[in-house]
Amino acid sequence: MFKSLLGLVMSAALTAGAMTAPAEARPDRLTIGLLPGESAPTVMRLNEPLRAYLEKQLNLPVELVVGANYAATGEALRFGRLDIAYLGPVTYILQSRRAKLEPFARPTHPGVGPTFQAVVIVPGDSPAQDLAALKGKDVAFGDPASTSGTWVPRYMLLEAGLVSGRDYALRVLGAHDAVAMAVANHKVNAGGLSMPIYNRLIGEKKLDAAAVRVLASSPPIPEYMWTFREGLDPAFKEEIREAFLSVTDPAALQVFRADAFIPAVDSDVDRVRTWVEAIGKASPDAIPQP
Repeated sequence: MFKSLLGLVMSAALTAGAMTAPAEARPDRLTIGLLPGESAPTVMRLNEPLRAYLEKQLNLPVELVVGANYAATGEALRFGRLDIAYLGPVTYILQSRRAKLEPFARPTHPGVGPTFQAVVIVPGDSPAQDLAALKGKDVAFGDPASTSGTWVPRYMLLEAGLVSGRDYALRVLGAHDAVAMAVANHKVNAGGLSMPIYNRLIGEKKLDAAAVRVLASSPPIPEYMWTFREGLDPAFKEEIREAFLSVTDPAALQVFRADAFIPAVDSDVDRVRTWVEAIGKASPDAIPQP
């Protein structure tokens, strides 16, 4: 399964070659890639304060680009169509196997540091009391490369003795909010998604709190990482790095629920690498497509 997902996400890399692009001059625009964890308009709206902050700090236009899916954002960064991107651990892990991507910043949160959690939710009236009760059920997930929307919930189920295809039917819905609504509307028996997104959907009353409940929460997950593409001008990289690490604007930090950005390095996601490998060993089948 792991090899099949890599083939899906990385197929374009087979013809990309192994050449390393030379460093470039400072561009006249910063292009930022974002993952479509929710609808593109929602992602753009939530990240507008950060865009405005960076535009002011760097004194050049800043453009936000939301990929059609997680693989599209990762590949756009890898092939130089984006300058930086906000990648979840799994998307970063997959793409960095084919390019010299460089993580440089990640959000940190009061009380928990640079981590977040995933949840598995069920309808409010579900009789399930633990993950083992989902045996034989339909379970919805987000994008196939989503850390908290697919991989971590699958690892939680694996730890409970459940393997996709054998013990439950895996349904791919593409986005966290789509998973939440499918569970609330009894379209599936359960779903995995990001806890921060789940809490925000309830807080914004886009999801009826009585219609769903959390069945299980994940261990702490290493946070998403802001990542440079290969070949970006070194001096410009330092400008961007400093802009992120010095941000104090509450509006720019709000979407990340963060009190600051701190430095990020490749080894920050080693825990997720272990989880991905465990799933790959247990499930040789490919992740089904929508």
